[in-house]
Amino acid sequence: MKTPLELLLRGVATIACTLALLVAPIAPAAAGQNCEARRPSVESMKKDLALAASVALQLDELAAKEGARVLVIARAGQNLAEYGLRWSHLGIAYRDESALDGRGAWRVVHKLNQCGSDRSMLYRQGLAEFFSDGLYTHEAGIAVLSAELAARLLPQLRNDALLARLHEPRYNMLAYPWSGPYQQSNQWALETLALLADPGVNSRAEARAWLRAHDYRPQTIRVPAVKRLGARIATAHIAFDDHPFDRRMAGQIDTVTVESVFTFLQRAQFASAPRVLRAQPLPPPLRLERAAVEQGPAERRS
Repeated sequence: MKTPLELLLRGVATIACTLALLVAPIAPAAAGQNCEARRPSVESMKKDLALAASVALQLDELAAKEGARVLVIARAGQNLAEYGLRWSHLGIAYRDESALDGRGAWRVVHKLNQCGSDRSMLYRQGLAEFFSDGLYTHEAGIAVLSAELAARLLPQLRNDALLARLHEPRYNMLAYPWSGPYQQSNQWALETLALLADPGVNSRAEARAWLRAHDYRPQTIRVPAVKRLGARIATAHIAFDDHPFDRRMAGQIDTVTVESVFTFLQRAQFASAPRVLRAQPLPPPLRLERAAVEQGPAERRS
């Protein structure tokens, strides 16, 4: 007899094979990481999918108890402890009530760097795909948006053209938040939140002005000169030429981190305090199979 987790893995694998026939394949990209020719272990796949299934059910409970409909969601794709960071990547998650024949499911819109290049694309994915990206730690960070802001954002999150309005394909993992030609993943999510929150925001410059007016504060990461030089030479997705010269020479790199976004949203009263979700004991197989299906179509948008 198949275990519940084996049923979950089988369900996800079946859906993934079907989707491969229906949509253009999505490159296995990790935000701010180079592509590696590696095959994920069965154990890591189990942990990824168990986390996705558990998070889906926990978010359903939040929706039922607290009315949560839109939230920012983070994952830890790499170890950033030396920079004082827990999370590496942020997306905007929302409850799609029309999915699964009206049963509803969670979708995540986010931006990914394409295999360590200097280019990026936007994606709409289910939770299984969002968390199946080589996690460093199997936990999720969330901040539930206020009911008022969520009501404003929810209908707009289905509009592909609107979500792409502030997307800058030129990717820099350490992009400067207040000027410059680049945009990193967390920065796109933050600027897009400004766009969706205020009808008066229609450009990146206006989004930046809105964020300044609402007291967003980027996080300063210390990057020594040797690391800056090595990163710039060895990788296409890291640049420092958009940062103020004096701060760059001092090794002070200001950028958009998940932590800074969580802090900003709570301080501005746009969202609740951030929470950490971990894999919980999984329910019976029938609900597990439902959670597997909730990974949703891998819709690619550019």
